[in-house]
Order: sequence, then C-alpha cells, then structure tokens
Amino acid sequence: MDVIFGRNKEEHPEPIKAEVKGELPSWLQGILLRNGPGMHTVGETHYNHWFDGLALVHSFTFKNGEVYYRSKYLRSDTYNCNIEANRIVVSEFGTMAYPDPCKNLFAKAFCYLSHTIPEFTDNCLINIMKTGEDYYATSETNFIRKINPHTLETLEKVDYTKYVAVNLATSHPHYDSAGNVLNMGTSIVDKGKTKYVIFKIPSSVPEKEKKKKSYLKHLEVLCSIPSQSLLHPSYYHSFGVTENYIIFVEQPFKLDILKLATAYFRGVNWASCLSFHKEDKTWIHLIDKKTKKDISTKIYTDAMVLFHHVNAYEEDGHVVIDVISYPDNSLYQMFYLKNLNEDFTENTKLTSIPVCKRFVVPLGFDKDAEVGSNLVKLLSTTATALKEKDGNVYCQPETLCEGIELPRINYDYNGKKYRYIYATEVRWSPVPTKIAKVDVLTKKKLIWEEEHCWPAEPVFVPSPDLKEEDDGLILSSIVTSDPRKAPFLLILDAKTFTEMARASVNVDMHLDLHGVFIPEKDLNAEHE
Repeated sequence: MDVIFGRNKEEHPEPIKAEVKGELPSWLQGILLRNGPGMHTVGETHYNHWFDGLALVHSFTFKNGEVYYRSKYLRSDTYNCNIEANRIVVSEFGTMAYPDPCKNLFAKAFCYLSHTIPEFTDNCLINIMKTGEDYYATSETNFIRKINPHTLETLEKVDYTKYVAVNLATSHPHYDSAGNVLNMGTSIVDKGKTKYVIFKIPSSVPEKEKKKKSYLKHLEVLCSIPSQSLLHPSYYHSFGVTENYIIFVEQPFKLDILKLATAYFRGVNWASCLSFHKEDKTWIHLIDKKTKKDISTKIYTDAMVLFHHVNAYEEDGHVVIDVISYPDNSLYQMFYLKNLNEDFTENTKLTSIPVCKRFVVPLGFDKDAEVGSNLVKLLSTTATALKEKDGNVYCQPETLCEGIELPRINYDYNGKKYRYIYATEVRWSPVPTKIAKVDVLTKKKLIWEEEHCWPAEPVFVPSPDLKEEDDGLILSSIVTSDPRKAPFLLILDAKTFTEMARASVNVDMHLDLHGVFIPEKDLNAEHE
C-alpha cells in the first residue's frame, strides 16, 4: 500500500486533459472539488498519521464533454512553515512537532509555553465548504482557508474565533434551501463552561458590503448546548438536521482538556487525549429550531462512536436519525502510517465493522405511557424507544446495513424522508474497495468494484430533469495500486449503477476524503 499511503504526491497546478472513455451527458458542466492529505514527509521528518498529511486540493472540471484535472497543495501557514524549515514544525492531531534541537534555550522555553493552550493548525485537509459565493478548505480546527475553485489558489485565512467562541468546528456543515450554512463547534472552558455552539453563516450580505464578501461578519449564534462534562467534551465529526430540529449526538468518545493542555510537555500527540468510555451513555439532543432549545425529554442509547450522519427526517410525530456507527474507537488507530505499510492486510483488519443504524425518537408521546413500553409507533421500522422510570427514553436502533462509510445522499432530500444512500464499502479493512448504493426501504444493495481500485467518497449529482430521487450521476475519484492502470474519475448512472464513463489522468493521484460538486451556474466567472 506504499503506492497509496507511503509517498508524497506531486501537485499539478496547470490543467491536464483527461482521457475520457464512454459518454458524458451534455448537462454535466461544473467542477468536482476534493480535498485530502497528499504529503506525509517533509525533509527527514514524517507525519505519524494519514489524517495529518498536508492538504492537497484537486479538481475535475467538466466542460463540453471534456474533463480537465488539476491539483495544488493548500498554501496554508502550516505548509509554508514546514517547507521553509524543510521539517515538520507545526503540530497536527496525530503528530506533535518540537522545536529545532539547534534552537537556544529561550526559544525552546517560549515554544513550550505557547503550547499550553494549543494554537491549532490551518492545514485544512478534510472538506470543502461553500459560503455565499466563496469556497473554503476546512478541517476540524478554528481555521478555514478560502480557495479559488478554478485555479485552486489559496486565498485568505479565516479564524472562526473572531466571529464565534469555538476552538473546534465540524467539517460537515449543512445548507438550507436559501444556501445559509449551519455548523457547530466546541467552545472549551469559555467563561468556566464547555459547550457546543450551533451557528449560521448567511448566504448573502447587504448590497453595500458585497465587495467585502463579509459573510462571516454576519455569523449568528443560534444556540449552545452545555457539555455533560466541563473537562471532557464529546468529539464529533458531523451532526444532523430535519425541518424543525438540529440533531447532535453527544457520544462517549471524549477529549480530555487537561491532557490536551499538557500533551506537548508530556511528549504525546493530541490524539492521545481522546478516549472512548464504553460504560457511558450516548446522548441524543434534539434542538428545536424555533425555540433554539434542547427538547425536555432526555434521550440516550448505548455507547458508540460515530463520524458520519447519513440523514434525518420527521415522520408522523417521530424523528428518524440514520448514522454510521462503531462499537469502539479503533478506526482512528488503523490509519497510523506504521499500519499502512507492507503488512497492511494484517495491521488493518477491522475489529469493528461500521454499521448503518436507524434511531427513531418519538415526539410528544403520552407522558402516562407505561414504563418499559415502546414509544415508537412507526410500522416501517424495528427501532425502539423505551420509556424509563425516571422519564428518560432509551433508544435501540434498527440496522439498515453493515460495512459502509463516507455516506452521501441526493442533498435535495437532506432533512427529508429519503430512500437511497451512496457510500464506499469496507469489509476487512478501513480503506474502501467498493462503491455501494443502499436502498433503505428494501435493504437491497448495488455495488461497483474493480480489481486494484480504491474509490473515494461517491458524490451524487442530480439530473436537471430529475423526477425520482436517484435520477443523476455518481462521481468518485479512483486511485489504483496497479502501476499499469492510471487513476481515474468514475462516472456511474446513479439509478442503475452502471458505468457511463471514466476520465483517466496519468498522474500519481492521492486518495482524498471529502468534497463538493459545483454546478457551472454556481461558479463565479471572476475566479477564472
């Protein structure tokens, strides 16, 4: 697996015309913009974890039946400092960087003190976020970096803390029908409180401020949820939304703030400050969008770890929540680069398979219901919600399917009742080998796979004359471990899952994480 994980990738900032086999529909015009780690060695120093690598943004541009590829490293402050020093000098979550041994004692002491409250990296390698007419590379820290979607040029650095009191933020925001961004972040011990903050970034600004592009200046805090523990907030990678609710799952996968503050001195990375408490409950918060408050009923389920929400919706007085969950936190450990070597098969055998679970939370149920009774009245699910003596509700999920990750849907159905999940499939290893379409109604699955191919998250692009939920295309960038086969962008018919086309590029392409498709109508011509 050294071909995929073990070597730095070269950037290709100038467009390269891809070789297209098959036929692209004439309506497919726009840019698939993706993000992920591309460089894991700087000089003689190495990152420990695959998720620590320097961000390499790449794109596939569709224009009149042709496809053009380009890639460019995000010129973050982190990238620039590392390259200038020819060594890793900025810490990442799984790799703690230390001062140059040649530095004098005063410089070393200052460096240690500055890590008491960590200044997090701006190596934004996880996803792409749209804000108004702008696009940002994002990670899970308080920094985001604006980029030009056409040229992939890195533009200004934005610090969330100037607009909202959060130290960490998710890389999976939601968008409402007006294009407003909904996101959430963690505020660590702000005024003696640790809380989760939900905020909105508007999709438009007053006409007089349009030239300033000051969307974030109009950021609005919608509400905050106090952490169950002052010094042990929950880690979360995503959250859910429905028409009337915001869904936050407070899982017992927790960040130890005291350990975080002392990690640098103790010679350990920040990832070691995360731990899974299998004896604790997982709390499900439903925040009413109108009242901006958590509903009064306390809802919980068993201990689990989740990274990705799939979708959520309301039906007949219930909130249905679909997530991908694990029984423990072993997934993160598998992506340490020492495990992704020639013993890859042995080192990365999944000890916990991802399971797509459906939780159903009843709203406004009969307060006089019998203790131990199932409050779920939907006939379409086997999920249960049991009333307990203290008034709490204990939820047990329905299993929709096993072995899928990086889920996507037709985003027009986000927060609404839906039928199809598009995801990568994993079995023996955390690295995907297949793309799957899951019908949550029938539980049937369609699969794409090819030998020596490693697919990225599948992105659904709706057809302009969409009549059914799955009328559209699936786009997935595919890296290969066969030196005779060039990497390619795969284009599938989302309904039948048959291959429509592939666009091959003769470059050493990296395995990416997340991204967006930007239709031509949403591209600002001034960026070209």
